[in-house]
Amino acid sequence: MLKLQIPKNRINELIGHLRDNFDPARLERGWAYYHKGQVAELELEHGVEVHALVRGTKRYEVILDLDQLGKSECSCPDGDNCKHMAAVAFALYAPFGRPELLLQQLKQAIAAVRSRQQAKQTAVSKAAEKRQDRFEPPAPDHTPAQWQKFFDQQFYGFSLNQQQSIELFYSSVKEKLTRHGESWEQPLRELYALHVLFFVMRKIEQFYQETKTSYLSYYIETGCRTVSRQCLEELLRLVPRLDVALLAEKASAPWKETLGLLAEAALSGKESPLSWSTVYRSVWWRMTSFPTWMAEERARLRLMLEALDLMPRRRDALLLAEAHFAVIEGDDDAARQKLEALSKREARDYFLYLHRCYEEEAWDQMLAWLRWMLPVVQRAQQEELRQFCQYWMEAVQRQTDDGEWVSVMIALLPRTYGFYTAYLMQAERYKAWIDLQLSNRVSPLDLYSLDLQTVEKHDPSLMLPLFHQAVERGIAEKNRIAYKKAVHLLKKLHTLYTKLNRSNDWEDFIYRLAMKYSRLRALQEELRKGKWIP
Repeated sequence: MLKLQIPKNRINELIGHLRDNFDPARLERGWAYYHKGQVAELELEHGVEVHALVRGTKRYEVILDLDQLGKSECSCPDGDNCKHMAAVAFALYAPFGRPELLLQQLKQAIAAVRSRQQAKQTAVSKAAEKRQDRFEPPAPDHTPAQWQKFFDQQFYGFSLNQQQSIELFYSSVKEKLTRHGESWEQPLRELYALHVLFFVMRKIEQFYQETKTSYLSYYIETGCRTVSRQCLEELLRLVPRLDVALLAEKASAPWKETLGLLAEAALSGKESPLSWSTVYRSVWWRMTSFPTWMAEERARLRLMLEALDLMPRRRDALLLAEAHFAVIEGDDDAARQKLEALSKREARDYFLYLHRCYEEEAWDQMLAWLRWMLPVVQRAQQEELRQFCQYWMEAVQRQTDDGEWVSVMIALLPRTYGFYTAYLMQAERYKAWIDLQLSNRVSPLDLYSLDLQTVEKHDPSLMLPLFHQAVERGIAEKNRIAYKKAVHLLKKLHTLYTKLNRSNDWEDFIYRLAMKYSRLRALQEELRKGKWIP
């Protein structure tokens, strides 16, 4: 394996990242992958990005960003801080020491941190329980600001130091606060539930800001983003249930206060793991029957945009909000024209529109958004790319020609490999499917057997280049384990030649293979064991 010359200070930062952000079980699996030699093709690109391939249940591409380790990515479905990233990290550490000793040191350090945090959290929880009965619980005649004050008091002093604590905070809020509004009449019952979620999001944002300089900052950020997604999903289920007409009629004061609190969070432009803008736009999408309210909000947005000293992030938040009102009016083109003025476009900001198009089966409208998003998606996170591809797959099924979609998938390779290979198989484009595997150097051992059987049933000759490439790559590794795998592949290759009635070609191939690698003694032995040569 190629050992990259990574500076010692970068390795120390990487060790700290493993200690602060990885689960011991994943570190253990990562070390096992490294120990078994399943990390390959280590390359340093752009001076700070380590690219590697890790063979697990499938072959996964890992990118470690040594400048910003939190932005590292893996093509596996396990999410952040996976075992494949750990495997690459151990491979990078090997020139400096013994990875197995590093593994033990990391496990001991993580256990010590967790023990301290658990003791601290237990003390905080006991203190919070003692304070719980001191404050008047929320009531329907209280203002939303009073509700939020009660929420703050109930969780005063709550310490957040690791991902488990974030999840504990979320579950504790749901358990302690939700029950207060369950017996209320509508529309205040749903409004109260909305504010409980607002509180969770507000506190998560606070935790995120307070711990940015902590050595556990990325560990906490990961937990914040996980719980934020849960809150957003719950909010997007709750907002459509809100009876905004009844709120505007019978609870206009708390409803206006709610809209004000939401605008304050969504239009601030602060760096956040949350998507306040998505909540803001979802709520205002429900207000189409109240043109006066909408006109006042649009006028307020325009007035704020006229300020000369706007920071780029705040200006972007205001532009995104203003463009949304054009979407509400059905003028997507005008909205996109406004969005062109953004200093930074993020793919996640537009999934709200793709989802609405999907629900309304507005496929042409969805395609227009997808085309406009394409430049942004090229630098998006893997999860955002996954959603983008899923929506495009839905849209392309309603089109007469898939040429545009195929071009997009090819342009975004290798990140779109999973979607593209599944689509080619579904569309029965087996030649293109084989070409894709060849160009990505995928071994048939890493492909689904059902897919291989399907292609073989259609045309066995298509399989020949795939197995030939795998055999040659195995031999090129020049070790006995790889030779055994290559000889194993020869059995299947022989079956294909037999099925095609090309026995003479097979004999010629085996003869040339044995002659070409006649100096590889171990390979010759494996060929004899397989009875391919005398």
